[in-house]
Amino acid sequence: MLLVVIMFVLGSCTGSRTAVSNTAVVPPVSDLVKPKNVILLIGDGMGLPQITGSMYMEDNKSVFERFKNIGFHKSNSSDNLVTDSAAGATAIASGVKTYNGAIGVNARKESVPTLLEMAEKKNMATGLVASSSITHATPGAFIAHVQSRDDAESIALDFLKTPVDIFIGGGLDYFSRRKSDDRDLTEELTAKGYQITNFVNQDISSLDIRTTKNIGYFTANGEPLPVSAGRDYLIPAANKAIDFLDERSPNGFFIMIEGSQIDWGGHANDANYVVSEMHEFEKIVAAALDFAARDKNTLVIVTGDHETGGFAVQPGSKLNDIKVAFTTKSHTAIMIPVFAEGPGAEAFRGIYENTAIFDKIKAALDLN
Repeated sequence: MLLVVIMFVLGSCTGSRTAVSNTAVVPPVSDLVKPKNVILLIGDGMGLPQITGSMYMEDNKSVFERFKNIGFHKSNSSDNLVTDSAAGATAIASGVKTYNGAIGVNARKESVPTLLEMAEKKNMATGLVASSSITHATPGAFIAHVQSRDDAESIALDFLKTPVDIFIGGGLDYFSRRKSDDRDLTEELTAKGYQITNFVNQDISSLDIRTTKNIGYFTANGEPLPVSAGRDYLIPAANKAIDFLDERSPNGFFIMIEGSQIDWGGHANDANYVVSEMHEFEKIVAAALDFAARDKNTLVIVTGDHETGGFAVQPGSKLNDIKVAFTTKSHTAIMIPVFAEGPGAEAFRGIYENTAIFDKIKAALDLN
């Protein structure tokens, strides 16, 4: 006789719901092996739809299949269920929910410390790399404290306050052709001991990282081109930055690398733009995982700040030939996946607020 038992777990007849906790599968951070280094990769505007679309355009293969620890974060800001990049990045960088548009300040417009600043305080090496201007919302939120993301020249000023070891991105004009004052921040950074160069004077491939100086490399006067229009610096920049930081400090390193323009493709409702930026970003994810596999002491975390466009793969799609629809030219409130691999990666399982990413990284690196 075959006995089949079916069990239903029901709430009370009054319709009340029982909360389900996921804490049982997530070990306390204090019980986990601690990493020496953290590589945080943020795909701006990247949610599960973008990952899915990219996968189906790559023969149903994805670098994200290499991760064994996966969670989701709730991306809302303090004043809106739909966050913007500034509030989303500030939540990850500083562990506070804040208003849309805020860079490194809380909802009361007070400065809050960032992971990068805490890492510097611990004498770790630090880096920022982006396919946008380096003063854009996501990289800006890791080093600056301004009330509005639109104030790019004030964000640039804050690069003088925190000695990030290496930064690579666009936005040279916010440093050297400023409208708010006559200062040339590239000269001021050079006076502080930086090796400052740009895309006109030197190709990224020839950037010499065998230096005792901090490095600032500008990839564009304003915003860099899309990868489909010829931008090709992000992958070598990410690899050079990681290698530079690895040799930089015996105390380890923290770096944030952003695939900025996934978001811009979503705003444009351009599926090809989204997928091409995703493919580039995934190569950087693969390189980070390869480095971590060799190093054995590096925690790799990949997430998005929010989803952009309401990207959806439609009926009639085939492998390497997808049909895509968008529901908006703005962001959405969908939960965002978090992928982690390396020492302490188990802490990133489950569902949590975006601010918890800050808490988990802070605990993993013993930052104060």
